[in-house]
Amino acid sequence: MRKALAVAAILLAALITGPAPAQAFPASTRPALVDYLASISGQYTITGQHNREPNSDPTKWTRVAQAVTGQTPGLWGGDFLFAGSDVNARQTMVSEAIRQWQGGSLVALTWHMCPPTVGSTCGWDAGGVLSHLTDSQWSQLVTDGSALNTAFRNRLAEALPYLRQLQSAGVPVLFRPVHEMNEGWSWWGGRPGANGSRKLFQIVHDYYVGQGLANLVWVWNVKDTNMGSIADYWPGASYVDVATLDMWVKLAPSTGDYQAMLNVAAGKPIALAEVGQVPSVALLQAQPRWTYFMVWAEYLQDPNYNTNAAVQNTYFNSRVLVRGEFTVPGATTGGGSGATGPVTGLAGKCLDVAAAGTANGTKIQLYTCNGGTAQTWTVGADGTLRALGKCADVTGGINADGTKVQLWDCNGNGHQQWVRTGRTLVNPETGKCLDATGQSSADGTQIQIWTCNGQTNQQWTLPA
Repeated sequence: MRKALAVAAILLAALITGPAPAQAFPASTRPALVDYLASISGQYTITGQHNREPNSDPTKWTRVAQAVTGQTPGLWGGDFLFAGSDVNARQTMVSEAIRQWQGGSLVALTWHMCPPTVGSTCGWDAGGVLSHLTDSQWSQLVTDGSALNTAFRNRLAEALPYLRQLQSAGVPVLFRPVHEMNEGWSWWGGRPGANGSRKLFQIVHDYYVGQGLANLVWVWNVKDTNMGSIADYWPGASYVDVATLDMWVKLAPSTGDYQAMLNVAAGKPIALAEVGQVPSVALLQAQPRWTYFMVWAEYLQDPNYNTNAAVQNTYFNSRVLVRGEFTVPGATTGGGSGATGPVTGLAGKCLDVAAAGTANGTKIQLYTCNGGTAQTWTVGADGTLRALGKCADVTGGINADGTKVQLWDCNGNGHQQWVRTGRTLVNPETGKCLDATGQSSADGTQIQIWTCNGQTNQQWTLPA
């Protein structure tokens, strides 16, 4: 297994062969990605790497991560940016975003945007991204129909063709506008309250939704400062899919930071949208609800933040996911491979339909592999596991630990969906894992759902 290999062997293999290719993600949707993140919350964290300037080379820092770890991050980050050369290379960046999704990495997009008081391009200075609007200008900005409001909407329109390309390609985007809104380093940030920075986030949301974009996963974002007041920047649950934190004041989130994010998210997935330091395994074990982290560009190689050994230690941990170790359900709510064969679990035994019965409610169990039809499963493109013409089904759709898994007529319900995450099979509707009862490998052991815990009785190998 990859996680058990020596670091030197992994890096040598990477130098010889390059990172192993992953099966392409299917065309998917915003709800499917949000549900997937919710399903791994508390169990797994996806690795991520941002790629800042230049947009003409949108994998510059992903390649560094590959060189250090021999693996490809599970999330690729890009930016629409502000300088003329990068604005002109937006198509290159977006084309890479599509390739990254199709290769098996999530896509996260940020926009360091020029203020609506200037043109489409600007500098990283007090006349550009780092500028400050007067209170009067801000009032105009958030007032429908004003000159600055119209200019801002026109600025948003510049990204429409690219976001539509992503939607057409079936790429759900972790979209993070008005980021770090609780600090005033940028022209859009540092304004609490109903008509402050959160209002601008709402305007962005409503504009793009009104333009028919349904592929944007709305990522709300604050910086690790004044964490006690982040609720003053919350735009409302209906505007947010994922709540995220950027770590720049501290190297790693404190327990208080973590709890503040859980409190404001109120059950929605949380993530670390920008970090300088790769989170340690100990941190991710203590704060398990972070669903992904994204290292900011060159900080991956900054010795004040990271060493190669520390980066490798996180990447190689079993609860941390890289490309190829997870799938996201497709637009048809599935995302399976279509492969047919045995599904093996604890002690090498097989997922089995008891006595090859086909009646609804037939027990699904663990049993010595025998190659029979009762152990021949198809990993459906719709996310199902099918045997004997029927589906593996969570009885009654009940999400309690210990709910039995049975054979039932395939009906498209969420309790018949299974998402591969690492080596576990998660039912997104319940957020629980396919589990062999009581860690038993005895023939006839009932298969059930149980809170995901990484134990061997929740580890499964699907047909290739």
